[in-house]
Amino acid sequence: MCQTCGCGATAGTKVETITVLENLLAENDRLAGHVRRHFDDHGVFAINVMSSPGAGKTSLLEATIQALSKDLRIGVIEGDLETENDADRIRRHGVPAAQITTGVACHLDARMVHDALETMPLAELDLLFIENVGNLVCPADFDIGTHANVVLLSVTEGDDKPEKYPVIFRAADLVLLTKTDLLPYLEEFDPARAEASMVKVRGQGAPLRLSGKTGAGLDAWTGWLKAQVAENRGLHPKDGKPHEHEHEHEHEHGHGHAHTHAPGA
Repeated sequence: MCQTCGCGATAGTKVETITVLENLLAENDRLAGHVRRHFDDHGVFAINVMSSPGAGKTSLLEATIQALSKDLRIGVIEGDLETENDADRIRRHGVPAAQITTGVACHLDARMVHDALETMPLAELDLLFIENVGNLVCPADFDIGTHANVVLLSVTEGDDKPEKYPVIFRAADLVLLTKTDLLPYLEEFDPARAEASMVKVRGQGAPLRLSGKTGAGLDAWTGWLKAQVAENRGLHPKDGKPHEHEHEHEHEHGHGHAHTHAPGA
């Protein structure tokens, strides 16, 4: 059971459970706003990448880094219960990567991201991907301070997933249908049915089809990314100046205070 969001919790009354979760989400939203302002101060466009386990998030990021390495400066924060395997894969491409290991938590939250930013050179980045823990449920409820949500649906999953897990697909700014190179071998997966399911849930256009392995559809994906970064530059230009970072410190009385440190402190 995830101890941060309480999924699967049965102890306590319904009123107690709702109150605790409301307080938890309110505090998370407050800190997410702080994280987002930090991204804005540095002119970094941040994306929350979500999907089921094994949908191809890390492989997609590797292909994206290779395609955009000459155009954008990219960083990655990886979220998993254990290991640094995914972060190590990203680092092999010469990109800064931080690994968050959540232990039993089934999603990232704003506090985890805030702490991971201590190791990220935001002043040297244009685009930051945050790969969430593989899960189609809890990540949708937690704002982690990003500007956009991207959700992957792999063709190795059921084509009715959007209707089974509508919250995360509704929260998406963009949906990607991944591993399309496997479609010839998966007779039971109907892309048209999957796309109709998404339109039914989201009330908007079909997903981008792509394959990180063959590169099919990658141009449309990288074009979308470039457009988002360009728009963000117009709103939050990099000024070349070092920025101070307000750190959230926990004290024994249970409240956090913001402290401003000089650059590099």
